[in-house]
Parts: sequence; structure tokens; C-alpha cells
Amino acid sequence: MMEAPFTRPQPAAAPTDEELDPLFDGEGSEEDDEGSGLYEHFSVTVDKGQTLLRLDKFLTARMERSSRNRIQAAIDSGNVLVNDRPTKSSYKVKPLDRIRLVMPYPQREHSLVPQPIPLEIPYEDDDLLLVNKPAGMVVHPGVGNHDGTLVNALLYHLGGPDATAADESRAGLVHRIDKDTSGLLVIAKNDEAHARLAKQFFDHSIYRRYVALVWGDFAEDEGTITGHIGRSPRDRQKMYVFEDGSQGKHAVTHWRVLRRYGYVTLIECRLETGRTHQIRVHLSWQGHPLFNDARYGGDRILKGTTFAKYRQFIENCFELIPRQALHAKSLGFIHPTTGRELLFDSELPDDLRAVLAKWDSYAAER
Repeated sequence: MMEAPFTRPQPAAAPTDEELDPLFDGEGSEEDDEGSGLYEHFSVTVDKGQTLLRLDKFLTARMERSSRNRIQAAIDSGNVLVNDRPTKSSYKVKPLDRIRLVMPYPQREHSLVPQPIPLEIPYEDDDLLLVNKPAGMVVHPGVGNHDGTLVNALLYHLGGPDATAADESRAGLVHRIDKDTSGLLVIAKNDEAHARLAKQFFDHSIYRRYVALVWGDFAEDEGTITGHIGRSPRDRQKMYVFEDGSQGKHAVTHWRVLRRYGYVTLIECRLETGRTHQIRVHLSWQGHPLFNDARYGGDRILKGTTFAKYRQFIENCFELIPRQALHAKSLGFIHPTTGRELLFDSELPDDLRAVLAKWDSYAAER
């Protein structure tokens, strides 16, 4: 694991009113990336008859399950705009003011049990911690996954077997990665850090690099995939690219070839946006499903020969990595308190390294 300065991506354009209107529909999978279900979007024009009232008090009264401390942290972090400008908690709301806000959702309303699950924590301080999540671990409890999740493990890490609601509030998810994707996640430990990190994700200024093994070869050494992503109209468990942009959300994935094997290719992906299953659905749409990605068609032979020996080779590879070959390798951000630019890098997990070693041998024999 490495910590170093990084070159910060340019922030995206300011979000539109449409992007800031309430978007969460309660159907976000617990495998979602940071785009679905983690951020609360709020947009309102103040009534004509509104009396002068502090901004933090106005928003606290308007938003369910949001404490005044959370609201104040969001305001202090620049996550609240009044008439398109950031302001202070003490600002007096006036009739016809236009207020827009984005902030992390509070924890779900159900009891979370601390569990002594081992975690790889490459970095931790008073404001945040990093976790190198293994494949197979769900990030947050949900339907069918009530325990054994990253949040259950974080509660134990932060508060022990008798963790309280205060410890739960410290385990602040800023983003998620899929259950069967391995790699780095940053966790906020207080409201201020949570709001400031959330703002960086919302502005798309976070540095993220993924490594993926995908089917097929590429004509170019690098490129960009742009396509709106939304729920599939045929299967709500899958995402879908709407080429004409009529539905879904704008999504951009940059890719670069790291190693060519002919039938499969190792690539690096840089996310400009963070949509549910973005890398998986974008690459599948382009004819390059992730190796052994059952949901998006990568769990069968898509390139190569018809020889039985090759078929056995692929089946052996699938056994070595029984999940999509995707790892969140690098994560860079501005520290929410110190303002330092930090970059963390992780090693490839054992299963992905084992599969790459087999492909190295196969390519050498060819």
C-alpha cells in the first residue's frame, strides 16, 4: 500500500437542478457503486410567505432523519447552495430563495450488529480510514445480507462488541464497490469528513483506477466510453446503456491497455463518473465483458479456439477467480481536514494474480 501526492482531476461542471432533485427510489442494490442510494439530493424554492429563518434550522425541519449537525457539516463543506452560491449556516432564508443540497444519506433505519470480521486497513486517522475490501464481501446490510458485511466489521473495529449508535454514525460510507469486486474504499469517521469527502465524489474530483481483465482485444491502446446508464428495462438486477441518452445518467469511463493476451486483455479503467456497475456495463456494451462476469455475459468462452484443451484452460481460470475480474486498485482524494492530496495504491488480489499468471504461461506457449 502506498501513500503519495496525486494529480487531482478537474471538478465536473456544477450539477443541474435535475441532478439535484430527489433521485433515490429505494431500489439501489447493495452492490451499487457510489452513485445510487448514498447521496441525498434536495432542491426547493422557498415559499413566498416564509419568515426569516437560519438556513440550518430551515433544512433540519425540512429533511427527515437529518440532524442539525449533519446539515451544518454539509453547509460548511460547500454542499448547500442558496441561489447558486455556497453560504453559511447563519444565513437567513428568504422568500423565493432557491436551495440545492447534496449530502450523504444517514445510516438505514435498522439495527446493525458489530461483528469481529478481519479487515485490511492500510491507513487510518481521526477523520477517516481506508479498507482494502476482499471480493465476496457485501458493503452494507440489505435484503439477504443482514450480517457479515463491511459495515458490521467497521462497527466492531470502531466500537468493539458493544458498539453504540455513536460508533455506527462514525462508520460513514462515502462510496461502495460491488460485492464481487475487490479493492479500496474510504470510510469517513465523522460528519465533517463525510460531507467533505462526499462533495469530492459528487464533483467527480476523486482519483480512481481499476484493473480489469476483459474478453477480446482492442484496436487502440486507450480510449473513452461514453453512454447513459440506467436500470435495464428487461431485468431490474442489471444496468443498461441507453445509446440515445433518453434515459439513465451520463457516464464516462476511460480505459488503457496494460497487457494483451489475444483472447483477453488486461486494462486499466479510470472513472470520470460513478454509476452502478459502470465499468462492467460499459465494457460489456462495447463487446468486452469482464472475464467471468456472470451478470453481463463474461462467464462463458467468448474468444478463442474450439479445442477441448483451450476449453479446459478457461474453465480452470474461472475456478481460480469465481467472480468478475475487477479490482479497485488506486484511490486518491483531498484529506477532508488537512487538505493534503493523498493517493493510495493496492496490490492485485491473489485470485486475479493467479489468473494472470496462467494467461502469461498460455501466451508464452503460443
